[in-house]
Amino acid sequence: MRKIIIAALLSLTLAGCATTAPYGNYLGQSAGVDQTQLATEAVDQLVTLYPPARSRFELQQPTPDTFGLALVRGLRDKGYAVLEYQQPAATAATTATTTSQEVEAAEPVVNVPNPAQTYPLRYVVDEAADLNLYRLTLLVGNQSLTRPYVSQNGELLPAGYWVRKE
Repeated sequence: MRKIIIAALLSLTLAGCATTAPYGNYLGQSAGVDQTQLATEAVDQLVTLYPPARSRFELQQPTPDTFGLALVRGLRDKGYAVLEYQQPAATAATTATTTSQEVEAAEPVVNVPNPAQTYPLRYVVDEAADLNLYRLTLLVGNQSLTRPYVSQNGELLPAGYWVRKE
């Protein structure tokens, strides 16, 4: 038990440091962690801080992993608008070619005012294998939300509270 408390305190101390790129999921599929559970808890925390009807998230990284897919699905299920990650404009422009006739045939774009606040969203999911400790960090704009988890008896349990750095 003492080992868990020390690991949780260490994780919370490190959570105060700003996380720099790269972002993503550093857990292998063989980690034995229910990443869908992690995503559900992440969405629940975001719901408490950012109202779904007035907030939308713009992903700043690709989300091909289990956690990312579950996070996007969970956010949409709760009523958030989620703008998925797009390739930088320079690479997208080289792959798309349109003629002037296609542009004229396209429907006009109507700008409708949207009262929702857009927040950039990134995440890091990683582990300290020697300590059997996992960490989930959500980066919303310039704020970070971090929570440590520990795996006990095949179940993932929170090893501390959510820590919010503004």
